[in-house]
Order: sequence, then structure tokens, then C-alpha cells
Amino acid sequence: MSRIQISIDIDAALAARLDGLVRERGFINRGQAIEALLIVHFKRARDRRLSDACARLDPAEERALAEEGLEGELEEWPVY
Repeated sequence: MSRIQISIDIDAALAARLDGLVRERGFINRGQAIEALLIVHFKRARDRRLSDACARLDPAEERALAEEGLEGELEEWPVY
């Protein structure tokens, strides 16, 4: 995977917290810690979007779609 270098300015207190995270979690440097934080953030955002989409589903409609076409087929299934 290719990598790029970026530069950011952050509040001194936030930088101190970041340095603490680097020490506590054993990151090699600030960049590695920030990368890990971004990965977690984007994963949570993706999971939240999926969760929100699932919450909008109508359970009765989903059940009807899942069972669609099953009537009559059960008699044709082979015995295992």
C-alpha cells in the first residue's frame, strides 16, 4: 500500500493526549496512532450507517420477502 505524508496543526493539549496514547498503546510514533484512530473512526461510521439502514427495515416486509416462493417447495426438497 502506498503511503503519503501529511502535516496538521493541533491544539497543544490534544497533542499531549496523543503523546500519552502513543506511550500507552506502544505506537511507534504519532502518525501511527493517528492512522489507527482514523481506521477505528471510519469503521464505526460504516457500522453506524449499516445499523441505521437496518433500523429502517420493516420486519413484516422482510419476512414476507424471505418466505416468498417457499410455499409448495417444501414438498419437493430431498430428504437428508
